[in-house]
Amino acid sequence: MQTRTALLALVPLAMPCFVVAQTAGQTAPHARQLAVAPSGDSAAVHRPRPTPLPAWLRFDGELRIRPETYDGGGFDATKRDQYALTRVLLGARVRPGRLASLYVQGMDARAPYKLPNPAGAPFRDDIDLRQAYLQLGANDSAWVRAGRLELAFGDGRLVGALPWANTARTFDGILSSVVRPGYRVDLFAASVVKVVQDRFDRSTPGNNFYGAYGVLPTLVPNGTVEPFAFWRRQSGLRTELGAPGVMNFGTLGLHAFGKLPSHFDYDLQMAGQRGGLADESISAWAGHWLLGYTLAGVTLTPRISGEYNAASGDANPTDNRKGTFDQLYPTAHDKYGLTDLVGWQNMKHVRTALDLALPRKWAASARFSRYWLADARDALYNGGGAALARDPTGAAGTDVGREVDVVAWGKLRRDLGLSAGVGRLLPGHFLRVTTPGASYTYTYTMLSWTF
Repeated sequence: MQTRTALLALVPLAMPCFVVAQTAGQTAPHARQLAVAPSGDSAAVHRPRPTPLPAWLRFDGELRIRPETYDGGGFDATKRDQYALTRVLLGARVRPGRLASLYVQGMDARAPYKLPNPAGAPFRDDIDLRQAYLQLGANDSAWVRAGRLELAFGDGRLVGALPWANTARTFDGILSSVVRPGYRVDLFAASVVKVVQDRFDRSTPGNNFYGAYGVLPTLVPNGTVEPFAFWRRQSGLRTELGAPGVMNFGTLGLHAFGKLPSHFDYDLQMAGQRGGLADESISAWAGHWLLGYTLAGVTLTPRISGEYNAASGDANPTDNRKGTFDQLYPTAHDKYGLTDLVGWQNMKHVRTALDLALPRKWAASARFSRYWLADARDALYNGGGAALARDPTGAAGTDVGREVDVVAWGKLRRDLGLSAGVGRLLPGHFLRVTTPGASYTYTYTMLSWTF
């Protein structure tokens, strides 16, 4: 165990050497030619000039590694793990004309030293197709994409590509956008791609997602307003009473953020859901409210913020009326704590934070969170929407616990990013009753090279 810990700790430190070696390796063959050239015959050495790519072809990619450790998995003191998450993304864009392009991206995600389960997402997906779409139109006016693509809107609280996960999310479908001075509107119809470890990733028939997302950057002074409407349909589900049916519900909401006078800033988002599953009704809501203040002119430019997040739960698990908010397809990492053990479902969350701007464009943040359940008879859901603990009687109460997080991030150079963090969740009464009750500690170090 100590040997594995040491290896994981050294991996991020070794990666810059790997990147430098890769760069140096581009000139190594030429150096070897000089070494074997006959004396006085250096003019015979061939020195080819770099050939730029044609204007219609571009490549991009990412090489990322993130060693992680956790202690207290499932709030059980005996469950711990230490492993590395590696991900390679490689993409190519072919643009035969100004108004047409084809983009293809492959992904290889692995988890060295990780316990074998879970076998696939969000940890592993060996050599698979992540994106492949055709785009028609101009990015600055109107365009449409069709194929396998990303969906990401606003801050990703409801719909995002989930880049933090080793197996980032994509959809099969159509996405269109109209951009005009003063507004932007995105429309889409898609189905989420299910990551499968040993087979080609595919979307699931009958699991459909539709929506419209607007951006109004000039509606309010120094702020942006983003109204949205989503519709989700999924077949093959059952109601609280066990009846089979098809789920249909809509999500209507608003996201707004911006600057206020006297160095204040704000961010808020509210959403309501209505629909049904067979004869079961669906009625839920969620909200996010944040206010920040920056001490301008002070060393390290401290920013202090406070936020409140809430999402409805299900007060009665047998009344055939669903009240738990569905957080859809979010980029949920660190929205409600670094450990991602609390998601935007059946929750009340208060968080305070101190953000610092460090030298050389580095940054650090320290945060404290306090959690409660919205309804004692519903479950505690994590950032991915999975139920972690539940007391159907409600006797365990609503006190989930508290969490402390510290994170730092920055650039070693323009294309090489480094971040590290630690989070510790201390269980409250609810978790001490419904689980073994141990505290949970999570640490990570992440290095990413993009090109």
